Amino acid sequence: MGYGHLRAAAALSSQLGVPVRQVDRPPFASPQEARLWNVLRAAYTGLSRASQVRWGGRALRWVLETVTEIPRLYPYRDLSSPSLAVKLAAVLVRAGLGQEVVRVVQETHATLLTTFFAPALAAAHVGLQRVICVVTDSDIARVWVPSDPKQHPIVYCAPSERAARRLQAYGVPPHRVHLTGFPLPPELVREGDAQAVAEAMARRLVRLDPSGTFRRQFRVELQAALPQLESVASPEPPLLTFAVGGAGAQASMVREFLPSLAPLLRNGKLRLALVAGINAEVAQRFHGWVAEAGLGDAPPEVLRVLWEPTLDAYLTSFHQLLGETDILWTKPSELTFFAALGIALVFAPPVGMHEVLNRRWAMERGAGLKQEHPAAAGQWLPDWLADGTLAGAAWNGFRRLPRRGASRIQELLVQLQSHPQSLL
Repeated sequence: MGYGHLRAAAALSSQLGVPVRQVDRPPFASPQEARLWNVLRAAYTGLSRASQVRWGGRALRWVLETVTEIPRLYPYRDLSSPSLAVKLAAVLVRAGLGQEVVRVVQETHATLLTTFFAPALAAAHVGLQRVICVVTDSDIARVWVPSDPKQHPIVYCAPSERAARRLQAYGVPPHRVHLTGFPLPPELVREGDAQAVAEAMARRLVRLDPSGTFRRQFRVELQAALPQLESVASPEPPLLTFAVGGAGAQASMVREFLPSLAPLLRNGKLRLALVAGINAEVAQRFHGWVAEAGLGDAPPEVLRVLWEPTLDAYLTSFHQLLGETDILWTKPSELTFFAALGIALVFAPPVGMHEVLNRRWAMERGAGLKQEHPAAAGQWLPDWLADGTLAGAAWNGFRRLPRRGASRIQELLVQLQSHPQSLL
């Protein structure tokens, strides 16, 4: 349904060495299913975009947050009663949503590993036994869980402690809920190469802390964890990556902040990447606003626009970009979890209740910051660099957020395939 689910699937694809199968298109969706998926996607994408407009957006944001509503977790109580969204999802499953992928899984006796709830619900509807559902937000709505979760043995992989507690509140038995963390791209996590990971983090801290404020304040802790920090050098200015969602929501913020950032880019104090994903219209608008801000002649090492014609190409290019990124400015989508790589997060306004809770989850751990006014970005970003605020956010994400989600999910998958009764 969106970049978040595909991004998690792509990481697991790399980890497991198997292709990503998209259940909303042939051959894993019948023509009737594909049309139904397209209607659902268009409705959500349109609502996401419209909720960000200046006039009338507030009412549509209320509609979006109502649709994606997540009840309060505290005080602990039974939240297992099916919501309206659960009942609607059940109607869609009975109408054929997910039936083709279920048929393939049945015929091949495969294990279904999905990063979206709809295939898991479809599998539960026909009684499939080996189903793993990977949750892609730090907190989730009731629609992720079937009406009677105790009767349907879906194994859930939770990216956060809160998501794990939430699943149990929705009625999922504790032994079917596993705290794994979000699956990050293996090429960025680089398990087994701790030295390279530490050196990359040290260089990022140098770029994010040009005055040395953060490194002086936390010298003892940093020396113990990153002894190479004393000798590492990184002459480049920090790289700020601004990424919009798949629906293109918040793309217009670029026009607001570019004039303010232009002096920093020209003076070699900052590098900037604008990520349009696979949205050609958004990429064209970015190029127009770059020219409007007088930055059309900026070299690509200073200012670039990332657009790719296909999802596979985009994910590959974006992951390469994240390997260089120091500051990620984005709405609190699934990209929230990428703070675990040691990237400082700056949050644009959330779109939907799940993003409100993603932002809170990261900020409670000190790994993210709410943006100030975009038109003044050329003032608050240098201030946050000078006083160590961004360096602190990057360090908190690196130290406090889980990175091994993909490999933990792989371990769980192997266990389910070899000893299914131990999990079900």
